[in-house]
Amino acid sequence: MSYCTYCKTLPEDNHHRIYHDNHYGFPIEGDNELFERFVFEINQAGLSWDLILKKQETFRAAYHRFDIDVVANYNQVEIERLLNDAGVIRNILKINAAIHNAKEIQKLQKEHGSFKKWIDHHHPKTKEEWVKIFKKTFKFTGGEIVNEFLMSTGYLSGAHDSDCHILKKIQNGKS
Repeated sequence: MSYCTYCKTLPEDNHHRIYHDNHYGFPIEGDNELFERFVFEINQAGLSWDLILKKQETFRAAYHRFDIDVVANYNQVEIERLLNDAGVIRNILKINAAIHNAKEIQKLQKEHGSFKKWIDHHHPKTKEEWVKIFKKTFKFTGGEIVNEFLMSTGYLSGAHDSDCHILKKIQNGKS
């Protein structure tokens, strides 16, 4: 069963349905929002998307609303705080990746004007080409993480079934 088919069976206030109908596959303009989605995808690795969706708000609070400049300056005190926060995934590799990737995004912002412009500069690419670029630039970026991040932000196709009403909404530029 596809994610689209599954979400159709859920009540409108279910977190999967809300994500599917309002976020999944929709373009994201802001760098902090792109960074948030990137961190969510990294943290989902090896776990369920359901868990990440349930922890969205606690993640946002713990990671200072995914302010790239704030996260890039996290020190050992902030790392310890996150490792002790049950509202996030307490994995040192994933926490360190978020901090490292925030620093890399800052560099991309200086060079390209924004993280989004950097992604746009490389678009379109195949999944394999994207994975190479992301692995060269960021930490904790396997094929599935890169694929889901780019699919969930509209850079790679496949987020929705071809007959999904949300796909039509995205293609018509409505959010």
